[in-house]
Amino acid sequence: MIKFVHTSRLLCKHGFIASYNYCPRTNYIFEKHVNFAIPPARCVNQSKSKAAVATSIEIDPQLVKQLELKPSVLPGWRPTPSTDRSNLIQHYMKLSKIRLTALVVVTSMAGYTMAPSPFDWTTFTLCVAGTGLMSCAANTVNQFHEVPFDSQMSRTKHRILVCGRLTPLHAMTFAAVSSTLGLGILNYGVNGLTAFLGLSNLLLYTAIYTPLKRISILNTWVGSIVGAIPPLMGWAACANSLGPGAWLMSALLYSWQFPHFNALSWNLRPDYSRAGYRMMAVTNPGLCRRVALRHTLAITGMCALAPILDITKWWFVFSSAPINLYFVYLAYKFYSDSSSASSRKLFRYSLIHLPLLMMMFLISKKRWGNVVTNENSESNIESNILNVNRK
Repeated sequence: MIKFVHTSRLLCKHGFIASYNYCPRTNYIFEKHVNFAIPPARCVNQSKSKAAVATSIEIDPQLVKQLELKPSVLPGWRPTPSTDRSNLIQHYMKLSKIRLTALVVVTSMAGYTMAPSPFDWTTFTLCVAGTGLMSCAANTVNQFHEVPFDSQMSRTKHRILVCGRLTPLHAMTFAAVSSTLGLGILNYGVNGLTAFLGLSNLLLYTAIYTPLKRISILNTWVGSIVGAIPPLMGWAACANSLGPGAWLMSALLYSWQFPHFNALSWNLRPDYSRAGYRMMAVTNPGLCRRVALRHTLAITGMCALAPILDITKWWFVFSSAPINLYFVYLAYKFYSDSSSASSRKLFRYSLIHLPLLMMMFLISKKRWGNVVTNENSESNIESNILNVNRK
C-alpha cells in the first residue's frame, strides 16, 4: 500500500492521475474524479522549458496491473484497526455536526418558549438535552452511511470517519448510546409526545432522507420536514399538545430551509455531482432557484398569519416585514442572476434571518401576560378555598 501511495504521487505529478486526496492515517487514496490513463513502463519528462530537468519514472508493473483492474472511482474508505482516543470530545462534536445540532436545539427552545403554558426550567432543560442527543445520534448515523461518498467531496473529505480517526463500530456505539439516552430523557423526563416526535425525526433522517439523497431530488423536501420537527418538539414539551402556533413555527422552519440549502448547494454542484447526490442544483438548476424564491414569499405570508392565529401581537407583521422582504429580494436576485455571488449572499443572509425572526416571535408573543395571570388566579383561588375552610 505504501508503494502504491508513493507511486501514485508521481503519477499525479506527471499528469497520469487527475487529482487525489491522500489520508496519511489510513494510507489510502480518495479519488476526486479519476480517468486513469495507463502510462508506459517508462515515462520521460520532455518539457521544452529551459528550467525543466529531464526526469524519468519507473512504473511498477504490479501497479500497471492494479490500474487496469481498478474502476473509474476508487473505493473511498476502509476501516482502521484502532481508534484515535487523543481527542474524543472533538471527534464526537464533529460526528454530531455540532453547529447543525446547535441549530436544532435552538429551534426547539424557541418552540418551548412560544407555547402558551407555564415555563418550567426542569422540563426545558430535559427537552434541550434530549433533543440535542437525538440530533447527535442522527448526524452520526448519517455520516456512517455516507463515508464512501463523503470521500469524493472536497467539503466532506476530512470528516472523522473518512479519515479513519474513529472506527465505524465506535461511531455507531456513540450513536446508539446518544439515541437511547435522548429518547429516555424525552419519554420519562418530558412526555411521550415529544419522545415520539424525536424518534420519528431520527428515523426520517437516517432511514429515508439519507438514502434518498442518491435517488431523487425529493430528498430536499424530506430534509426540510426533518428540520421543521424540532419546534414541534419544544412546543409539545411545554404544552403536551400541538396548537396552531406550533404548526406555524414548523411551517416557517420548513420554508426557510429551501432558500438556505438551495443557495448553499448552488456553489457545491461539482462536489454533489462527483459524489452522485441528486440535488436540485445539479439536476434542475431552474427549479432550484424558483423554489428558493417561492419559499421566501411563503415566509412573508406566514408571518402575517401569526396575529390572526392569536400567536403574536399585530406589530409583529410590520416588524418582520423588512427582514422578510430583503430575504425575498436576495432570493429574486439569485433567481434572475444565478451567479455564485448571489447564491452566497442569499445563504449568508439566511443565517441571520432565522435568529432575527425567532427573536421577533418571542418578543411579540401574545400570551406572556396570560400565563402569569393564570398562575396568579390559580393561587388566589387556592388561598380563597383555604380561607373558607378555616372559617
